[in-house]
Parts: sequence; C-alpha cells; structure tokens
Amino acid sequence: MRIPQPIAVASPPPCAACRLRKTGAFTAVAGEELAFIESFRRNTLMRPAGSVLIHEQKPNGKLFTLYEGWAFRYKTLSDGRRQILNFLLPGDLIGLQQKFSDGAMHGIEAVTDVSLCVFSHEGLWELFRRFPSLGYDITWLAAREEGLVDENLLTTGRRNAAERVAMLLMHLYRRLERLRLAHEGSVAFPINQQHIADTLGLSLVHTNKTLRRLHQMGLHDISNGRLRLLNTRALERLADYYDAPPRKVPLL
Repeated sequence: MRIPQPIAVASPPPCAACRLRKTGAFTAVAGEELAFIESFRRNTLMRPAGSVLIHEQKPNGKLFTLYEGWAFRYKTLSDGRRQILNFLLPGDLIGLQQKFSDGAMHGIEAVTDVSLCVFSHEGLWELFRRFPSLGYDITWLAAREEGLVDENLLTTGRRNAAERVAMLLMHLYRRLERLRLAHEGSVAFPINQQHIADTLGLSLVHTNKTLRRLHQMGLHDISNGRLRLLNTRALERLADYYDAPPRKVPLL
C-alpha cells in the first residue's frame, strides 16, 4: 500500500490572484468573466504524486484546471498495458471529454504532487449561456486537444525511435518554457523512462538506448530531475519540429 507523502505544491488562490494568469501564456478575461469563473469553481484539490484523479470508465462529474504539478492522461488494455495520451501541465483543463460519455474514456494520474481547481459539469450550460466567449474558449481547448492527439498519432505511427524521443523532449520543453518554468536553460522533468516508453509506444529497453544515444550525441541532458537541451536546433531537425511563435491559450 502506497503511503501518501506530504503535499509540496501550493493551494490555488482566488482567481484574481492566480499566478498562471500573470505568466503571459494565457488569454486575458474581462472582470465579469473572471468573477463568473470564480463562482463556477466549487473548490480546490491537492493530491500526492501517484494519485488517480479520474478513473477509467467511472463517472466523475467534475472538471479540473491543473494549477501546479504534472499529470498524464492514459488508457489501458485489459492486460494492463498502458498508453499515455498526453502530459498535463499547469493551466490545462482536465475532464471535458467525460461530459459526453457515460464514464471517463481515459484515466488521469498525477506524476507529481498536484493542486487543482475543481468545477462542476453542471455549470457548463450557464457558462455557455451567459458568456459565449468563455464557451468559445472551451471549444478551442477541445480542438487544441484533438490537434495534440493528431500530432501524437503521427509521432507513434511514422517517426522512428530517435525522432519520437526528440519530439517529446522538444514539445515538453517548449510548453514549460511558455509557462515561464524554464530556469537557466533547464526545466523540471519528473517523468521517468517508463512514462516515456508508454507515451511513445516503445519498449523500456529501446527507450533507454535511444535516450543514451541522443545524450551521447550531445543533444540533451537529463539529470537531477531536470531536462536541459544542449543542441536545440539539432533536436528540432531530428524531430521535424517547427515551433510557431507561442499563442496565448484560454484558462478556466
């Protein structure tokens, strides 16, 4: 039995004091919209690393915005094999898909200690009715999620092992950099090789060999829980990754 460890993340503050909104990574909202989001938020939640936030095929009835920490969305087969669909970082909206099914179509697990804002699905109708602009934001986030799934399908279906790893490293680094979580050229990197293997459809052995190969080529370094890109241009070319200037995204 896993013994929960002390929570090391901060509890989400009132929406008006949200530090995520101060990063410049998210679209601004009007005062009336921000007040509605605050009223829409039912409570906050803090969970330790390894916690299951949403169980597969079980009704949950809640939406979450990840305020701090890392999580991942996944599906499993009957024999326990797992596919990680994507990693969730601060600002990401969690649980929208289950609104349109009888149970959660995927699970959500915390990689690190996490803190979240909790919303009720029932409030979505009121949100769309009173604030169409926020409704559009949620639609945009759903479309963006579909785009990420398309990119992941391309990666696992057509990129080779080195290209897959390079793509994942670039993608996560750029997302964290946009959130101003890069420090002196490195970012926190709490995922392990099993997470990477389950994301990219590789064996653990192949994942280990590929990471070592890219490290020996001088492209990246992962140590002490941090990722540093040593040759960004080479990684971008290897992954066929062309990053457009980051646009601001909605935040609920």
